[in-house]
Amino acid sequence: MKVILLQDVKSIGKKGETKEVKDGYALNFLIPKRLAVKMTETSVKVLEQQNEEERIRQEKLKNIAEENKSKLESITLEFISKAAKDGRMIGTISYKEVGQKLSKEFGIDIDKRKIVDKYQINAFGVTNLKIELYKGVIATIKVHVSEEK
Repeated sequence: MKVILLQDVKSIGKKGETKEVKDGYALNFLIPKRLAVKMTETSVKVLEQQNEEERIRQEKLKNIAEENKSKLESITLEFISKAAKDGRMIGTISYKEVGQKLSKEFGIDIDKRKIVDKYQINAFGVTNLKIELYKGVIATIKVHVSEEK
C-alpha cells in the first residue's frame, strides 16, 4: 500500500514522503496513529499544497534573515570587563551575553547556538563573530571589549 507520511517515522522515512509499506503495517499502525494517510488523488493535492505553504514560509524566514543581516553588520556591541594587573582580561564574554545584549538593545533575537565561531572572547579589543541566521545567510557582528576604569 502506498502511504504519505504525516510525521517522521523511524526506519520508514521523513514527513511528506510517499512510501510503499505492507498493508497490515499501514492499516494497523501507521494510519490509526495518524503517522500516515493512504495515497489518493486528494491526499497528493493536500501534500502539494502543504509543500507550497512550507516553501513560502521558508522564503519569508530567509527574507527576515537577510534584513537582520544588514542590521547586524552595522552594529558594534560594547562590553566592559575588568583587567588583571598584567593587563589581560579577567574572564570571558559568553555567547549567551552577546545574545542577551542583542535582544535587549536592538530587539534581534539570536540563539547562542547559531554562532559559527567557536572561540572565546577573552581579550580586549574588537572581535568579529559570525552568526548563521538562516541556511547560507551568515552575518558578521563586531564585539568590542574595553577595560573597566
